[in-house]
Amino acid sequence: MQKLRIGTRASKLALWQANFVAAELQKNFPALKIELVKIQTTGDKILNSPLAKIGGKGLFTKEIENALAENIIDLAVHSLKDVPNELPQNFKIAAVTKRANPFDAFVSNKFSSIEQMPKGAVIGTSSLRRAAQILNFFPKLQVENLRGNVDTRLKKLDAGNFDAIILAAAGLERLGYGERIKQILTEIIPAAGQGALAVEIHADSFDVEEIVKVLNDEKTFQAVKIERDFLKVIGGSCQIPVGIFADILEDKIYARAVVASLDGKKIIKDFSIAPLEKISTFGSELAEKILNGGGRKIAAQFIEK
Repeated sequence: MQKLRIGTRASKLALWQANFVAAELQKNFPALKIELVKIQTTGDKILNSPLAKIGGKGLFTKEIENALAENIIDLAVHSLKDVPNELPQNFKIAAVTKRANPFDAFVSNKFSSIEQMPKGAVIGTSSLRRAAQILNFFPKLQVENLRGNVDTRLKKLDAGNFDAIILAAAGLERLGYGERIKQILTEIIPAAGQGALAVEIHADSFDVEEIVKVLNDEKTFQAVKIERDFLKVIGGSCQIPVGIFADILEDKIYARAVVASLDGKKIIKDFSIAPLEKISTFGSELAEKILNGGGRKIAAQFIEK
């Protein structure tokens, strides 16, 4: 294969991610010609509504997958947390990059930590998952919807529209905004796949798969599979405040998971440890544990809508 066309969203962060993948591939295949194909998604076009109201995760992948289906591109690079659990028929995730910082970051021009924020202070996020957990920990705060790319969100903060905002730490660090981070919110359970990049291809594109497998980090691949297995059972998308973070250390799997009501008043959490040989069932079993512990009642309210 002499040329590879990479499909990506056109935001600064998406282009960073696509260029990172391109550079890694070029490093391993110096003769390969690589072209980035910028594609605008529905999620990029509709910026005045919460994600949960306009369709959830597929908003950032559908148009790119259409280009893959029409052979306009050879592979797609996504933030893994944006990729729906159910991929289109004959598509597959061929590689998952080594996970960067998986946690959320607190950014503010007024406060050095979320604990310092007074009653009624306004914090911005587009994520139901973040909002619900913040309200559970800090019910005195006011959470308001914040959409747009990283630069847009930072500009809204700098314009005084919010007292603080929450963003993925990995995105800020990748774009060189690490100094804007005042606090890493390790207690807020992240989205499935947060911090990792996914490379999506046609399932029968064996030549492309052979090339992109150099990008795959097996530990991350296994961890995010657990997270996505968990979501499949929960029925999770952007419409449900749900978080899951799995990590593999030596011969054990560690995972934290949460399902919450929108106002954060009802929240079901779990922390589980299992031997590595349980990896194929760990995610689904953790989901059943959460559901049976009260999560089913919470999740059903969102699914019915």
